[in-house]
Amino acid sequence: MRLPSRQRPTALKAKIGLVTVPESEPVGDTPTEIAKEPAAHTEIQWLLLKLGADMGFNVWVARNDRGRSFNGHPFSELPALRSSLPLQFDDATNRTIELIDVLWLSKNSIVAAFEIESTTSIYSGLLRMGDLVAMQPNLNIPLFLVAPEDRREKVFAEVNRPTFSRLDPRLAEICRFISFESLRQRLTQVKEFVRYLKPDFLEDLSEACDLDQE
Repeated sequence: MRLPSRQRPTALKAKIGLVTVPESEPVGDTPTEIAKEPAAHTEIQWLLLKLGADMGFNVWVARNDRGRSFNGHPFSELPALRSSLPLQFDDATNRTIELIDVLWLSKNSIVAAFEIESTTSIYSGLLRMGDLVAMQPNLNIPLFLVAPEDRREKVFAEVNRPTFSRLDPRLAEICRFISFESLRQRLTQVKEFVRYLKPDFLEDLSEACDLDQE
């Protein structure tokens, strides 16, 4: 039976047809996670925004996270923070890109895209990346999944599951892993010369998710 229109999600146009782009779900399953995980997510989001800005890029934070702040630093006060994105794709792709946790941009080109997974399930960011590849298979954007080191095995297992392996290209081929711990450590090491860093700095910081590259 067809659902009444008031109960149906908004359909967006994509090359593959009409699709939906769900909003991010609140993180945390228990009172402890509810207190801890958003704080870790916000910290990593700030570190990536600040790193991109210090490297000379414009930056973007997920549309629904623009009001956040970390240690008294509102995201909205970053001079390099973009207020809009270039609308060069279909409605569904643009909507998906707007919800990615952090983007680095050079003029109208996306230099890197980061999804931060601080929750146990490690699904929302992966699904968003998978949606992006499904809708724009020729999109050449370096994708990074950022999560705690103790969830590294979970990240690799999820990225290489059959659903994402059927994409062309496979998600594992174009997605790389960065741990919270390695990001914090490396930023401490490079803080004196961060403005001289180039995007390939991320290659050393990250790890390929493709099991064929082990």
